[in-house]
Parts: sequence; structure tokens; C-alpha cells
Amino acid sequence: MRRLAGLDVLRAAAIVWVMLFHSWLVGGLGPRFAGLQDTGWMAVDLFFVLSGYLIGGQLLRPLSRGEPLDFLAFYRRRAFRIIPAFTAVLALYFLLPGFNREGGLAPLWEFLTYTLNLFIDYDAQPAFSNVWSLCVEEHFYLLFPFVAWFLTRRHSRAALLAAIVSVVVGGMLLRWSLWYHSQEHFLEVIYYPTYTRLDGLLAGVVLAATEVYRPATWAWLCRHANRVLLPLGIVLLATAIYVCQDKTTLLATVIGYPLIAWAMASFVIVGANPTGLLGRFCVPGVRWLALVSYSVYLIHKAIFKQVQAHLPLWFASHPYLTFLAYATAALMAGAVLHYAVEKPFLRLRDRSRRQQPRFAESTSEIGKRPITAES
Repeated sequence: MRRLAGLDVLRAAAIVWVMLFHSWLVGGLGPRFAGLQDTGWMAVDLFFVLSGYLIGGQLLRPLSRGEPLDFLAFYRRRAFRIIPAFTAVLALYFLLPGFNREGGLAPLWEFLTYTLNLFIDYDAQPAFSNVWSLCVEEHFYLLFPFVAWFLTRRHSRAALLAAIVSVVVGGMLLRWSLWYHSQEHFLEVIYYPTYTRLDGLLAGVVLAATEVYRPATWAWLCRHANRVLLPLGIVLLATAIYVCQDKTTLLATVIGYPLIAWAMASFVIVGANPTGLLGRFCVPGVRWLALVSYSVYLIHKAIFKQVQAHLPLWFASHPYLTFLAYATAALMAGAVLHYAVEKPFLRLRDRSRRQQPRFAESTSEIGKRPITAES
């Protein structure tokens, strides 16, 4: 299967940006890189938009042709993609003494039920807290197939538009209300919960729906991706960064997430366009980094703290060299996780998929266009 190089660039950039953000756990990179480090949390929204676009397209294509949606095959595919690497890292946290150097760990049931983002007490349970975004995506995987099936059956533009407006405006109003009543618990009440973080996933789904149901509009967007959407994305992201200098403020809480989501959506259109500028970045290692990004995301915080505990003291005066050590160790650990756990299960998934002719037929068009292996 061919790949969209532009989406690989975005996924690779996102995981590096996340690692830069989490470098604060081990001292950071100093004031020169404060801008990149402090805004790295926005990279998660890029992951959300990518997931919404890829998964949305995977589900909407068969529905657009009037084919039945194979829910079981979809959930099986997601399970093979997500659960093995996550379970392996979770086992390290709970079973390997000394692996967790981040602090308190939430109860096991919160991880196993993907409800950590709804019940976590971050001050007391910061370990493996980055799995909050995985919980958001799992909830999306669970519910969106039914939403897509329902809206497709109605064949109503008004219903679709109402759903989009409800998610965007409803999310803004909800965060506004929560900010006034619970801002002292910003992470647990506003930043982590699924119901406050749907903007990125929605933006990705809107892109997928446009590509599937409005191919002429999608073609127009692709033609203008480099000249219009890339500058637009930069402007929107710059605006979001300005608004979210302190992401806990009311303004950032209410409009920051939609701004970030649609900025990232602009970049995804550029990346999804085979002639887009992002696809021309033939930097060695980008495709590999995109492939291992999920495993790296799962394990990098734990590895950062492990490296910190064993680095010689003189490293503390060399922040760039220190971060290079952290990043190298995290990438190596992510690679081990990917090749030892994630990739074998992906192969098993693909073998089982070939044994599902109906599902393979309903999604056959996915292989006719280049998309990332993250679907």
C-alpha cells in the first residue's frame, strides 16, 4: 500500500513536538526553545485530526456506496492496532519494579476501561497520564461508527450540519461553564475529558466527509492547498498560540481548541494532497518516525524519567545534549515496542482482514489512494 508522505511528515512532527513538550519533566531545553516546548500539547490535537480524517474515511466510504458497515470488523481492526502496544506498556508500569518513576499511578481499572481521562487525579496520579488522549480516541472509535451509520441513513444535510454545529458550539459552551465552576481542576475537568476535546476529531471527520461525499470540493481544496490552506493553517495556528499562551484562561478554554483543530485540519489537507508541499519533505527517517510514533508516544514519558535517573550530573549543564539523550532513548524504546509488539499484531490483523472478504471489498478503495499505515 502506498503512503501519503505529507501525512507521515505531520505525524512525525507531532510526536517530536509532544516529546519537546514533555521535556519539562526532565528540565526542558531552556528559554531558547520555550516556544516549541510550551506549545507542544497542541500536537495531540494534530493526532486527533489525523485520526478523524483517516478513520472517518475508512467508515464513510462503504456507507457512501450504500454498503453495510461491518462493525465487528472495524472494532477488530482497531483492537489489533491499539491494544497490544498499550497493554505491553501498561504491564511494564504495573509489573516491572522501578519502571515507573513519574509518581502515583491511577487504578488499573481506569486504564483497562479507557476511562482514565474521566476519573484521573493528576496531582496524585501523574504516571502514564499521557494515555488520556488514547482514551479520547477509544471513545471516538466506539461511538463514531454508530453516528456515521445513523447520519448516513437519514440522508439529511440539515442533520449533519446540526451535528457539526452542536459539537463545536456545545463544546465551547460546556468549557465556558466548566471554567467558571471548576477551573481549579483544569486538567481533570476541561483538558482531559472526551466531551470537551472533540474539536480535532470532528475537524478530521469533516475533511473525510468532504473527500467522500463532495469530491469536487475536495479537489478544489487540494488545488489550493499550497497557496491558500497552508498559509491559512499557519495564521490560525499562530492565532491559537497567541490565545493559548496560558491555556487555562477563559479565552483559551473556549475558542483555543477550535482554532487549533481547524489549523491542523488545514495542514492535513496539504498533507493529504499528493502534490502538497508537505509531501515534498523527503527527510530521511520521517516515514520511520511516523511508523513508530504510536509506540513512542506510549513509552516516551517513562523513558525520559529512566534516563534522568541514570544520566551523569554533568549533563545537567548541557540541555541540548541532555534532550538528545532523552529523545534517542525514547525512540529506541519505541522502536523495540513497535517491532516486538505492535508490528506483529498489525501483521496478524492484516492476515485476519484478508480472511474477511466482505469487509475487504467494502474498504478496497482505501488501498487505491495513498494513506498512512495508521488507519
